[in-house]
Amino acid sequence: MKILVTGGCGFIGSQFVRLVLDEGHEVVNVDKLTYAGNPENVADVADDPRYSFVHADIADHEAMRQAVAGVDAVVNMAAESHVDRSILDPAAFPMTDVVGTAVILGAAREAGVGRFVQVSTDEVYGSIPSGQFRETDPLQPSSPYSASKAGGDLQVLAAHHTYGMDVVITRGSNTFGPRQYPEKLIPLFVTNALEDQPLPVYGDGLQIRDWIHVTDHCTGIWTALREGVAGEVYNVGGGHEATNLHITERILELTGKDDRLVTHVADRPGHDRRYALDTTKLRGLGWEPRSSMDEALADTVAWYTAHSAWWKPIKSGEYRAYYETQYGDR
Repeated sequence: MKILVTGGCGFIGSQFVRLVLDEGHEVVNVDKLTYAGNPENVADVADDPRYSFVHADIADHEAMRQAVAGVDAVVNMAAESHVDRSILDPAAFPMTDVVGTAVILGAAREAGVGRFVQVSTDEVYGSIPSGQFRETDPLQPSSPYSASKAGGDLQVLAAHHTYGMDVVITRGSNTFGPRQYPEKLIPLFVTNALEDQPLPVYGDGLQIRDWIHVTDHCTGIWTALREGVAGEVYNVGGGHEATNLHITERILELTGKDDRLVTHVADRPGHDRRYALDTTKLRGLGWEPRSSMDEALADTVAWYTAHSAWWKPIKSGEYRAYYETQYGDR
């Protein structure tokens, strides 16, 4: 197959690009190269003859018409994806997550692309005090980010119902691993700990997340692409529930630091308390997460420890300005 991956220079996208190539297929990587899109994330495959790169915005109609020509499937990972940034600048998120999704979806329909996979998030369901979200549960997004992702999902489902497009949606839980931009909890806290900087824990730190390693998330997307039923949604969760405070404590242990680095700061507005996913549906297609949480977290910490040349340049300039805006007054 020839698969177009949007956002392929990002964290999950770059890992998925490698998976597609490892499976013996061609990849067209479309990325706008915003702050979290890093060409270094795919530098190791850039010379592969089965790989090509298109620098473009998925909201650009003409660019998307050209990009989808001749591809068998589209996997849409391009998104503004950070809740904190969405609270600071909510208007930026619908442009990519809703409008951009609608544009590339329309280009795929016009070109007769065989399948369109929308990579979404468990955050579209909102918070759940107990139990697990199923794919049939209502969408109750709590943040501007999750609201924009829900809007993109609805565009995709509407294309299936209106035009009969072959679409599949995946909704992943909190993902971690190498090459994740250091604004998310795990890479932020690992890199801060390595530099003996404070670890800013929101509120009491007892918010619960379902964690999944990036390799397991990508195999879940791949399974949905290959085996999923048109018009269906599939949850992709690791089944590793942990509080933010527990993750923080493990990072301190793995980096050899003590809890004096932990700094409880004012919680963010509308912070969801707990996420959890029922993945029975995707497991029914033959998928299951294979990573041990403890081993995967240790491997992730080891990667950031060994690759300071990747993340230290990032934590300056635009990142530093964002960090001061986000945490300075807390």
